Amino acid sequence: MQTLLLNSEDVHRNTQMPELIAAIEDAFAAYERGDAQMPPKSYIDLPQYNGDFRSMPAYLDAGDWDAAGIKWVNVHPDNREEYDLPTVMGTMIYSDPRNAFPLAVLDGTELTMQRTGAAAAVATDHLAVEDASSLGIIGAGVQSYTQLRAISTIRPIEEVVISDLDEEKVARFVDTFEGEFDVRAGTPEDAAACDVLSTVTPVESPIVQREWLGEHTHVNAMGADAKGKHELADEILLDAKLVIDDYEQTTHSGEINVPWSEGVLDDDDIYGEIGQIVVGEKQGRAPRDGVTVFDSTGLAIQDVAAAHVVYEHADENDNGYPFDLMGLDA
Repeated sequence: MQTLLLNSEDVHRNTQMPELIAAIEDAFAAYERGDAQMPPKSYIDLPQYNGDFRSMPAYLDAGDWDAAGIKWVNVHPDNREEYDLPTVMGTMIYSDPRNAFPLAVLDGTELTMQRTGAAAAVATDHLAVEDASSLGIIGAGVQSYTQLRAISTIRPIEEVVISDLDEEKVARFVDTFEGEFDVRAGTPEDAAACDVLSTVTPVESPIVQREWLGEHTHVNAMGADAKGKHELADEILLDAKLVIDDYEQTTHSGEINVPWSEGVLDDDDIYGEIGQIVVGEKQGRAPRDGVTVFDSTGLAIQDVAAAHVVYEHADENDNGYPFDLMGLDA
């Protein structure tokens, strides 16, 4: 039996965004129904290297398919300057739950980018106004691209405002999408006024203020994935219909972790989890809703669902490099 090695290009090529969004929605539903196993994300802190490792295993049964896997991912902020390596790198092992055979080893960095965009799209589909046509993005790094690709799949996005302190990153983003969208550089305040706002930064001090948001803006808070990170002013979280992806993860390391630890927020301020909305247990956007917020930490079930989509297409398209990892063909 052969294990398929899939690099970043293979992962990108075999990610069909509409199908990926559906798979991520299936994963949220499976988790809510109790048809998934997802131990808490574990951390190995390496202060001597100014970095950490994170392990994210999961299994899910989506009804028509089931899948299992684990992602091993790091965050080393000094990598670019010291080693000419990305700050974040991930490796995904995708296994057959029937017998545990490793079906594929995938680039987890590209996989994370794609599934993070898809998760924002699922939340946007349930929480943004139906005719949302403008998207603001704060943070012009790699995640910004899949935010636009995914969200424009489920909403008629025409205008895009991109904001970042790095003017070169902003210019690259504008050049990439010029002609496809009405895209322009702007301030965080400009971006926040859009129908949908995605924040994808690693900041630890809020960069979005309550008065900047539109009356019905939906916010995807995607940047906070570790304790201490915090992109949105507390007033936004207190005023909004606040939806989270997972209680344990968001209170520990999501957008709400700082105000939560300080006692500013409590259980009464959380409307519910995205899975509850997906399965119909709770209502998504209601006619009288104002600002809505999705606090996304990124779940292992999303990685497994994304790996499933990529692997199935790669196998069909004969992409990737098959090799005898286990030595079973010797």
